[in-house]
Amino acid sequence: MYLWFKALHLIVMVTWFAAMFYLPRLYVYHAMARDRGEQQAIDHFLVMERKLYRGIMTPSMIAVLLFGGLMLVLNPGWLTQGWIHAKLLLVALLVGYHHVCLIYLKQFAEARCRRGHVFFRWFNELPVIALLIIIFLAVIKPF
Repeated sequence: MYLWFKALHLIVMVTWFAAMFYLPRLYVYHAMARDRGEQQAIDHFLVMERKLYRGIMTPSMIAVLLFGGLMLVLNPGWLTQGWIHAKLLLVALLVGYHHVCLIYLKQFAEARCRRGHVFFRWFNELPVIALLIIIFLAVIKPF
């Protein structure tokens, strides 16, 4: 059973990260369109952002947490190891990042977001850093 949970965890993890990489990139283009006053493009981005967040990103996050939790239930000894604590901290930060994306989604929908495209280019890099560290922790288990 563990290997099934692990495979499903990895599949939905890839999906969640793909969405976390793409949504802030959409925010970059949305901010640029806003600054140029391109209402048709803004309307298009609003639909894409909402569908990505609600249809892919959030279900993927829930599934990552579910299958990761099931793997922990099957391997409770991991909770005595430092690498899993570091990984779980990063996952908690990613859940926070996920919810910050929702804040920006709502701000864009209400035309209240004042962040520029440069901010979102940097914001887009945060899950990349987390992904690298999480992969190294899960594979190498350094402590």
